[in-house]
Amino acid sequence: MTQTGTHHYIELAIEIAPSLHELYIALLAGEGIEYFQEEDQRLLAYLPESEWTPEKEQSIRVMLQERFGSIPQYKASFMADRNWNAEWEAHLQPIEISERMVIVQKNKDITPKPGQIVIEINPKMSFGTGYHATTRLMLRQMENLDLRERKIMDIGTGTGVLAIAARKLGNNLSILAFDNNSWAAENAIENIGKNNAPDIEVKLLDAEEDLVANLKEGYDLILANINKNVIDRILPVIRINAPDAVVLLSGILIYDEPWLKKLIKRLGYGVVRTVYEEEWLSSLVRPL
Repeated sequence: MTQTGTHHYIELAIEIAPSLHELYIALLAGEGIEYFQEEDQRLLAYLPESEWTPEKEQSIRVMLQERFGSIPQYKASFMADRNWNAEWEAHLQPIEISERMVIVQKNKDITPKPGQIVIEINPKMSFGTGYHATTRLMLRQMENLDLRERKIMDIGTGTGVLAIAARKLGNNLSILAFDNNSWAAENAIENIGKNNAPDIEVKLLDAEEDLVANLKEGYDLILANINKNVIDRILPVIRINAPDAVVLLSGILIYDEPWLKKLIKRLGYGVVRTVYEEEWLSSLVRPL
């Protein structure tokens, strides 16, 4: 009998070709799975044991069936509590986002280029290590914005990397960064301290349930690196409750760009800039 615990995980070993790994990661991320390991002819996906329910499995099966017309062979295995963070950190290397910015994982040596912004992240399996294309896209978009006088909300902050980057890119107003996972919020606080990024408030909040109350504080730039389903629900809420705010979005597959264009047009936004990497896109939108 498996033992329930905070750090016990289910490992999904999915038998697929390496050429499909990136697409499967994108689709499974939309189901709330954020941790992956790639092997030859197999993709390993990890989610907390408490989240592996019959409903979750059925949702994943239906999604794969609709997308591919079939479901690949897979095996779900219980993974007992162990030092996940040490294993996760072991394979991480510095990530150069651009000529202007690099993300360095804890205890990794690097010599940055002259003038290059260095962000040190101790990920603890939170989303936002710089290894995912959506994080890189958000950061590159942020580099092209004047962030100095923006009051920023970071929805689904993960490691806190976007909030930290905003501060290092010159933002001088208060930033609210929140996540609905306590371990992510704790990790963000740790990383913010490590990077000497002051005046960033981290809260444990739900992106949907707690959004309206916090939007009343008057944010004019909202960062949302989440997923299509959540964006579909919260962007109308943002449009109503922060009607003048610019919104930077990611976590959206390139295949879903037609859906995004229809959504932003219906809500009265215009696209300022869309950038792409691998299977993902990031769009900066502003009210018309």
